[in-house]
Amino acid sequence: MQVCLVLCLGLAAASAVQPRDQAAWHGLKRLRRDGATQGKSWLANNCMKLGSLLRRKNVVVNKLAIAAAAVMRDQTLSESERHFQVHTIQVFQKELNESEHMVFQAVQSLHRALQGDYKDVGNMKESSKQRLEALREAAIQEEQEYVELVAAEKHQQEAVKSVLARNKTLSMVDEILENVRKAADRLEEEIEEHAFDNNKQMQGVNVEAVLRVEDDEENGGKRKNKSSQREVEDDLGLSMLIDSQNNQYVLTKPRDSTMPRADHHFIKDLVSVVMLSLPCGWMCTLVGLPPMFGYIICGVLLGPSGLNSIKSMVQVETLGELGVFFTLFVVGLEFSPERLRKVWKTSVQSSCYLCLLMVVSGLLWGQVLHIQPIQTVFISTCLSLSSTPLVSRFLAGGSRGEKEGDLDYSSVLLGTLVMQDVQLGLFIAVMPTMIQAQSGDIDSFLLGSLRVLKLLAQVLASLAAVMLLCLLLKSFVVGPFYKKLHAESKGNKEILVLGISAFVFFMLTVTEFLDVSMELGCFLAGALLSSQGHMVTAEVKGCFEPIQDFLAIIFFASIGLHVFPTFVLYELTILVALTLTLVILKFMMAVLVLYVILPPSSRHIRWIVSAGLAQVSEFSFVLSSRARRAGIISREVYLLVLSVSTLSLLLAPILWRVTTHKWASRRTVT
Repeated sequence: MQVCLVLCLGLAAASAVQPRDQAAWHGLKRLRRDGATQGKSWLANNCMKLGSLLRRKNVVVNKLAIAAAAVMRDQTLSESERHFQVHTIQVFQKELNESEHMVFQAVQSLHRALQGDYKDVGNMKESSKQRLEALREAAIQEEQEYVELVAAEKHQQEAVKSVLARNKTLSMVDEILENVRKAADRLEEEIEEHAFDNNKQMQGVNVEAVLRVEDDEENGGKRKNKSSQREVEDDLGLSMLIDSQNNQYVLTKPRDSTMPRADHHFIKDLVSVVMLSLPCGWMCTLVGLPPMFGYIICGVLLGPSGLNSIKSMVQVETLGELGVFFTLFVVGLEFSPERLRKVWKTSVQSSCYLCLLMVVSGLLWGQVLHIQPIQTVFISTCLSLSSTPLVSRFLAGGSRGEKEGDLDYSSVLLGTLVMQDVQLGLFIAVMPTMIQAQSGDIDSFLLGSLRVLKLLAQVLASLAAVMLLCLLLKSFVVGPFYKKLHAESKGNKEILVLGISAFVFFMLTVTEFLDVSMELGCFLAGALLSSQGHMVTAEVKGCFEPIQDFLAIIFFASIGLHVFPTFVLYELTILVALTLTLVILKFMMAVLVLYVILPPSSRHIRWIVSAGLAQVSEFSFVLSSRARRAGIISREVYLLVLSVSTLSLLLAPILWRVTTHKWASRRTVT
């Protein structure tokens, strides 16, 4: 009766709350006048029902305790059966207690809500958040209960099987299957990681509501929500999870690792990209454009702004990153250490000066347009980077040996791009400091500035370590390693391809471990192999160029996934103006820098090198997305950076072709 009294007082207090608005006051008086008698009757009846339910609950709890004690005293039951029955009683008793707790929690929530102001959105949001947290905790508890019941049911089935086994004689086949079953149970227990239980209490782990969507293969590929747990467990396909923020997830590691699974979404996406890239690339070739244009158009058509048929965007982009790695490896095969030694000083100076000029220019524009310095520094640094894979494709069809004085333009261009990739790794490391500066924490910003200097020293030390490692590998490892691979791969190129790929990934891992760009490791792997002579370079290129071409198609198609033609059409005028301004600005800055740092005998190559640098790297997509999540730039600035970067990549082949044509004409006249 005490509980009933509390509920009655709570409901009475809730009905006696004074309204804050005159219209609500008149409505309340009318409600009291028309339904006072009915309200009192409803309150009394429900209090009586609740009191009766609570008394019945106490009686049932006492009976459950007596039943559990009787089960424990029953000697006829096996250990598994006794454990199952006791656990079932405990689960039922816990369910009764939780239901009672939820009733009182609901009354408290109602009382708290009625004490608040209906105009106070923040208060309602906090109440909703508390209810959501309670539901999440309840979901975890229910999940635990379900898992425990499944385990108890399994123990009961084993107990029944053991009883049946004692009552009959097993055949030889039954004994073998029984032993296999026990071994399979032990295997599942050994390989099961209990990832949910191990991670749910970790700091930073949030419980969220997600939708699990299955593909109905028999219904035209339409999605449906499967309510049957047995159907979900028996389905060998991959379900998709969608959270409240509309992020989509696929399975990365199943609970049961003994059954093979395949990501059919990813396979279908690759098939779509490859099949559509052929006609798109072919049409661009027929009209005189580079085929990479067609691959980007393919990504646009299949991406979110087109048919929206790509479901595994992250996986496609990850595979495209392998195209970047192997493209730089093939580039390194034609970039010997001797050429690297000639241009390293020019490459370091040109990349640093270009970045510095872009930042200064960005700060000046920021003062005119009243943009915060942190945003202008980030945007300028992001736009100062140029695309290494794109330029590598430009150089793939041209001659690498053309020189003007002491240097050839391809060496200077590739050296500058590689150093920009190194700057990319440093810039990613500096981003946390920019986030602190954006928040206005002066002390943290000063400490962050010291951290930047420390990071710069670490990068220089890492580069020195990488160069020392390359020298040791060139002197003692690369030659014998390749000779061994060549000897073992006669008549079978698998060993050669596998060995060279392992060497590329080894260099990639080393540079990543030293906090240097992974792309630099791939480039150095190719340069080290090129030091073994022309025959080695030709053989390795013959094996890896088809792989590199295929992965490069995926990479350029993944760029098209981030092109949004509708947004470009809406803001076409301003985007074209910004892109042309950026391309011309980068071109003139590169010409000025190269005119200053190049030797007098090689200054004429500054035009073609500048044409290769007058675009924005695809890594600006990654940097700008991180900056948007961190709050450094807004959504509008992010879309502008994305669109300008994409348009500059589309404009780059035209500028390159015009410049190289002028270059070839001048050499012919000369």
